[in-house]
Amino acid sequence: MKSWTRRDGLAGSLVAIVLLAAMLAPVHWMVTASLQPAGRPARGGWLPADPDPSEYLTALDEQGGALLTSLVVSLGTAALSLALAAPAAHALTLSPLPGAGPFLFGVLLVQAVPGITVANALHGLYADTGLLDSRLGLVLADSTAGVPLAILVLRTAMGAIPREIVEAARLDGAGAWRVFRSVVLPLSRNALVTAGLFAFLFAWGDTLFALTLTTTDAVRPVTLGLYDYLGAHTARWNTTMATAVLASLPAAVLVVVAQRHITAGTAAGATH
Repeated sequence: MKSWTRRDGLAGSLVAIVLLAAMLAPVHWMVTASLQPAGRPARGGWLPADPDPSEYLTALDEQGGALLTSLVVSLGTAALSLALAAPAAHALTLSPLPGAGPFLFGVLLVQAVPGITVANALHGLYADTGLLDSRLGLVLADSTAGVPLAILVLRTAMGAIPREIVEAARLDGAGAWRVFRSVVLPLSRNALVTAGLFAFLFAWGDTLFALTLTTTDAVRPVTLGLYDYLGAHTARWNTTMATAVLASLPAAVLVVVAQRHITAGTAAGATH
């Protein structure tokens, strides 16, 4: 029995290694291509023959503003999503309201609406309200996806909080806002980090809303910067890959830093 268990574990590890290598192969090629000197074809290989990081300086010079826009929009989306979703999730769990079931069904239904439908509707609204080509407009648009997901994640976490803790705080004289701020939010920290990270990653990788709701270069996320490279400068693969590496770093760093909270948050959601 032990031998079979060891064989199964070894086979699982080998499969995991193969899958990981397959997923990391494009990343390796991207980094290798970004270190090729300008004008040289972006070829594969384990390591670049003559590494040249100058394309990163070119990428920062040409796409620095786009990277900043993406960072501002993504952080704003995460903050707005949590600000709206946390009170809503609290109301749906520890202070249940009439009609909570239909409301949650509506939240799930919103998740099923195609993004292009939402983008087209927002374009007409933004044209009338002056929100086209604005960071605020992109934050509001990306939050249409971030808020429903955050509500679902936070409701699961808040529903797992023992009601005795909340009742004890109320008996000590804490009001509804104090209970929410000092008891519910700290106990939902892992879920808050998870929901905020998902909202950030969605906004960071968004192309649909950015392409639909921006018409000039004044407000242009890095996803559209890469889109421009592929559309008009396909010969500049070195700069394109350098920009792609820079665009991947913030998301990768956040995932690594928040890994412990994400694991705890998703595990809590899976067991409740």
